[in-house]
Amino acid sequence: MLRALQEGEIVRVGDSAPRKVDVRIIAATNRSLTKEVAVGNFREDLFFRLAVAILKLPPIRERSGDLSLLIDRLMSRINSEAAKDGKPFNKKISASAKNIMLEHVWPGNVRELQNTLYRATVSSDEEAISAATMKDSILDLGPAEGQHDTILDRPIEEGVDLQGLIAEVARHYLSRALSAAHGNKAQATRILGLPNYQTLTNWMKRYGISN
Repeated sequence: MLRALQEGEIVRVGDSAPRKVDVRIIAATNRSLTKEVAVGNFREDLFFRLAVAILKLPPIRERSGDLSLLIDRLMSRINSEAAKDGKPFNKKISASAKNIMLEHVWPGNVRELQNTLYRATVSSDEEAISAATMKDSILDLGPAEGQHDTILDRPIEEGVDLQGLIAEVARHYLSRALSAAHGNKAQATRILGLPNYQTLTNWMKRYGISN
């Protein structure tokens, strides 16, 4: 592997002479390889041969602006897959159900999000997935060992998406206030201590919260 990466050549089993190869290696991981190298869990020489161009894709919880679009895209794909014999399938997500999804932190990232939508679609007998169905479809496993449980103690060694964290908190409390107020914006405004109804509307629009 190291020779192939460094010299661009390999020796096939049974051969004595090297062969030139022209390949590109694309590697992915959900771990911090710099930390793994530091503790001896990943070879340093292999890391530096692989680490030519590095792209960091933040988890869903740090891409608050993408979540609503991602939900819509995955739901559209599920509807397309469920359509049979030319008959359209058009399951929708209610505004309250979507707010619950926007509030969830999705520790399992896109795979968890997609499978949750599958479960909700299968479980729902109505045209639009309800908030109750969505709550039942989200699997709450609790924090994994070593995982940071609150928004205040997340690691900052590799940087923090402050705007994403602020959006996460805002969506959480906007959704809770609207739920507690049964959708009454005037009451939700008072619960949140906002100066007026228009401020609440602006915040809902900014963070993709539906009523």
